[in-house]
Parts: sequence; C-alpha cells; structure tokens
Amino acid sequence: MTPTPRETLTSREIASQPAVWREALEWHADRARELLTLPGARVLVLGCGTSAFVAESFAALREQSGFGITDAAYASEPWPWRDYDAVVILSRSGTTTEAIEAMDGLPEGVRTIAVTGVADSPVAERADDVLLLDFADEESVVQTRFPTTFLVLARSAFGEDVSSLPDEADAALARPLGIDTTALEHFVYLGSGWTYGLAQEAALKIREAAQAWAESYPLLDYRHGPLAVADDRSLVWLIGRSEPSLVEDIERTGATVRISTSDPLVELANAQRLAVAIAERRGLDPDSPRHLTRSIVLG
Repeated sequence: MTPTPRETLTSREIASQPAVWREALEWHADRARELLTLPGARVLVLGCGTSAFVAESFAALREQSGFGITDAAYASEPWPWRDYDAVVILSRSGTTTEAIEAMDGLPEGVRTIAVTGVADSPVAERADDVLLLDFADEESVVQTRFPTTFLVLARSAFGEDVSSLPDEADAALARPLGIDTTALEHFVYLGSGWTYGLAQEAALKIREAAQAWAESYPLLDYRHGPLAVADDRSLVWLIGRSEPSLVEDIERTGATVRISTSDPLVELANAQRLAVAIAERRGLDPDSPRHLTRSIVLG
C-alpha cells in the first residue's frame, strides 16, 4: 500500500488546508465576493502553471454561476483581446515575469485585480485591487493550499455553501489514501467543467513532486485516443462527476480506477498527498523538485 510519507514542508502545507480554508471563509469571504463576482462584467483570468489551471476552474465557475462572460488564458501566451472590463491575475509570489509583462501590456482603463500571497510584490503594486491571501502562502515550491484556498473563496463568493468543506477535508486527510502505488507508473486525472482545471493541477503535482508520468484530460475525451496507453500500471482518477460506461472501458484495460467520493477540492488535496507519497517511494524530496523554483523570474 501507499507508504506513510515522512513529514515534509509540502506535506505539512497539504495537511494545513482545512484550517486555512476556515480562516479564508471567516475573514476574507466578503472581500472575495466584492472582487470576484463583478456582476455583468466581461472578465479575463490570467495565470502561469498552477495559476493557469486554477484560472480555468475559476472561469468555468464564474460563468456558470451567471456573473458574466469569463475567459481564462496563460499569461505567457498571446490571447485575443475581447474588450474585457476587468482582468484577474493569479500569482502566488507576485513576481512571475510573464504575469508582470501581461499586466504591463493591458489596454489603459481596464480594471486589474491581483490574487497573490505577497502584498508588496510587483503584481500587487501594479493592480487596481488586491485579494491578498498571504495567510495561505506557501514556503514549498509546490503549490497546494494557495490555489485551493482561492477556489474555496471563489465558490463561496458565487453563492455556493462551502461551510462544510474544512470539516470534510479534515476527515479525508486523516484517512489512509487506500491506493497501492507499488505497481503504478502512470497517473491520469479526468475532470469535467470546472474540475478539468483541477485534473490538470493534480497531474502537475505528480510531475513536479514525483517526476512521474502524469496526464490529464476532459472526462469524456479520454476515450478519444489517450485510453490506448492505459494498462495495469495506470491509475485513472475521476475528479468530480463520473460516467459509468467510461469507467467500464477503463477497467477493461486493467487500469485502477478511482471515482470521487468527496468534494472535488478535497479530492485534489488527496491527489496532492498521492504526489508526495510517490515522491517518497522514489526516494525524492517533494520540497525540492528538479529544475523548479518558487517563481519563474526571467532575466
């Protein structure tokens, strides 16, 4: 079965999420509602890496909640300008070069809202408004609690009752993962709607922390090619809704299938735990992922 990982900085930050979510909902929900709903506004959300995946989830949540057209894009990639009323920039460190350059390239008069963990960062200083999540910031290179805390606040802002999530996460994180990793070498995460961003983020955790083969796809698109490489070394984890016929197709490959039993953000927290456990099994330090730093700052 999955070994119990030694305590690392990353594992401590994963375990801290229920407490951080409680703090967010108690003290920052009103500010999040003020800055994130913007009823009727056309909003663009930008990020890099984890923040880009979270931007996708946020965009889907805001638009399906009826607050207005919401697009997500990579800050590092050109995007077509569509006369947005506001741009939300997600950057934990506030120092990411591509995020800063994206802000500097915005048309004049467009409202900018930074979501960051560092108050005096270049991204925060350039923004018209800041949703400061310094209490959720991390020391680890690998992001865990910062993105999940933002999405807890976003869901609350959009009118969802997420008050039970911290308790649900406490209970889930106290239970064993129940995944036998000894024969697993290939990890696939599937999501639908706003949880597709979470699936991408879960796969990124495996690549970052454990240097392992991880993929992510929209739920029903998995049949359209990627299923061909699934076998008895594969774990396919469905985050959010399931599809029985797809599960049957995956099981016929010999892959292990895991279906969500918890809220998608709790599932993501467990996926973070799995990444750390795989890193430990491979003799790696999840706090020091190869070739990565806390923020990409280009010279």
